[in-house]
Amino acid sequence: MIKAIERIAAISKKEMRQLRRDIRSIAVLLFIPASMLVLYGYALNFDVKNISLAILDQDKTKQSRDLTTAFQQYDYFIARYYLESVKEIDSYLDRGRATVCMVIPKGFGKNIIKGIETPLQFIIDGTNANTAQTSLGYIDAIINSYQQKIILSNIPRVLGGRSFRIPVSIEQRFMFNQDLKSVRFLLPGLIAFILMIIAVLSTSLSVVREKELGTIEQIKVSPTSAVEWIIGKGITYFIVSLIASTLVLIMGWYLFDITVKGSIFELYIAISLFLVGALGMGLFISTIAETQQVAFMMALLSSILPTMILSGFIFPIKSMPFAIQLVTYIVPARYFLIIIRGIVLKGTSISLYLDQVLYLGIFAFAVILLSTIKMHKKGI
Repeated sequence: MIKAIERIAAISKKEMRQLRRDIRSIAVLLFIPASMLVLYGYALNFDVKNISLAILDQDKTKQSRDLTTAFQQYDYFIARYYLESVKEIDSYLDRGRATVCMVIPKGFGKNIIKGIETPLQFIIDGTNANTAQTSLGYIDAIINSYQQKIILSNIPRVLGGRSFRIPVSIEQRFMFNQDLKSVRFLLPGLIAFILMIIAVLSTSLSVVREKELGTIEQIKVSPTSAVEWIIGKGITYFIVSLIASTLVLIMGWYLFDITVKGSIFELYIAISLFLVGALGMGLFISTIAETQQVAFMMALLSSILPTMILSGFIFPIKSMPFAIQLVTYIVPARYFLIIIRGIVLKGTSISLYLDQVLYLGIFAFAVILLSTIKMHKKGI
């Protein structure tokens, strides 16, 4: 047992020395998390604001001006253009100068005073479906707020000056992400994505590099077993991946004020379990690939792309076709994201996610077992 530990330590020490000599690799492994956090945090944002609004006011009354003011009270819309005729609408939409055009018809003010329903026309650029759908939601909310103000202002007149109290009021409260920032949703997924990049790519490329250099032949004639070699190799990149995860968490707190609401200890348990599976995936790829180019492509197709597309990192799984949803069940990042979002954003305990923890454990065991079997067959 002691000799096995010594052999594992020797392999890990050798790997550390190789990394230390290759400063560029260490810089890349630590620079990628920092750069991706900044890139995703600031550039990839689902919050739609400052939507360019063009207004065609054909009524030009106090009521129509109040409506245009209502749209400018929030930072959702910016009233950039005031049109003079219907003919201008197509021109502004075609050139992309306006995303939404609001047409206020003649007689709008009189109808409001008389309590007659008046249709408002909103012409929306549907090129970007997400922006168009979000704009429609903002419009509904602003119009509803405007209608409530009109109703409240007309109640005393309708009731002859008698006092009236609205029996029901609506109070909104958002749980876990009160300011509805996209980056809070993206940060946990970014951790999973970065861990996949570092663990799978670095491990698979490291082993294949030894094949190309011929140093793996020395391993075959040494008393080191496949399990010891796997553990020794994995420890190095496990530590590097933990450092990268910590860096992302620190930068998320410093740049975006995102703190871990749950247990840090439980968070690192989840990260460690996911890392073991990712490292095992990298080792398994290395047993199949013979060149670093092939290893890179296999890692990209089997782990990195599924983590980005099929895990719920960016795209909601429930919105996918049923057949694709079935495929997501074999993506370990799907389960890891459920755990880490619960701990980071909701402050829940890992004990609530035992089924996800179980799957990650099964996945880690399976890929390491397959890697060990493949290495035995190759004489390691």
